[in-house]
Amino acid sequence: MGSSFSVLIPQFSSTVTQQTHPSLGDLPESCVASVLVYMDPPQICKLSMLNRAFRGASSADFVWESKLPMNYTSIIQRVFAGRNFPANLCKRDIYAKLCRPNSFDGGSKKVWLDKKTGRVCMSISSSGLVITGIDDRRYWSRIETDESRFKSVAYLQQIWWFEVDGEVDFPFPVGSYSIFFRLQVGRASWRFGRRVCNSEHVHGWDRKPVRFQLSTSDGQQATTQCYLNEPGIWKYHHVGDFVATGSVEPMKVKYSLTQIDCTHTKGGLCVDSVLICPVEFTERLKQSF
Repeated sequence: MGSSFSVLIPQFSSTVTQQTHPSLGDLPESCVASVLVYMDPPQICKLSMLNRAFRGASSADFVWESKLPMNYTSIIQRVFAGRNFPANLCKRDIYAKLCRPNSFDGGSKKVWLDKKTGRVCMSISSSGLVITGIDDRRYWSRIETDESRFKSVAYLQQIWWFEVDGEVDFPFPVGSYSIFFRLQVGRASWRFGRRVCNSEHVHGWDRKPVRFQLSTSDGQQATTQCYLNEPGIWKYHHVGDFVATGSVEPMKVKYSLTQIDCTHTKGGLCVDSVLICPVEFTERLKQSF
């Protein structure tokens, strides 16, 4: 009877290989890619180092196309007009290239995608602005500095009529955007390894506030005012907000900074650039003050 039971009960040998449990590496790449669509780009890049399945899925075109702006081809045409944009790039490489600051309009403007959100940001240099009296060295001068994205700023020594204007035509993706002027009262320099502010020419900004204005080609407008009274600090001064509806035609946005009360002179101001970014990035700028 014992021999009968021995036939019915399987005999296991210590040399038999045990069955391994399924792992993440066994998931089909298509399934992994379907999950990665819901993650932000930094998370996708981290997970791509997990194993072969995640590495392959993280390169899927449909994953990265979901991170690109809907009109990214229009952005490429606007920024790289007249220049060769690499052909046959996969969507991941297109995203990576657009996340780098790309110069256009003669180098006076830079545009890039925020790495985490894929939202469009833009910076316009002082050389891309129309500044009253900029060519007269009695009033203005150009200063080279590493504190600017463009490596130089416009410095006002003294003037009666202070006016800075600019505009940009660009296919902004659908969304709400804020515009800021990046300004500094006083001129910064380094002495014995310390940053110091030269306030020699600073005057007139406490008499009347400066006025910021914006307008768009579809009729949106905004106006704000403030006093410039914090020397030695680069500050982003909010001009206003506008909404891009995603029309086929590029949106024209105009912006200005003025103090045209000619009863007194004003001076000692550095004009660096204009920043256009999604409204939700405002908190980031506040933290940079």
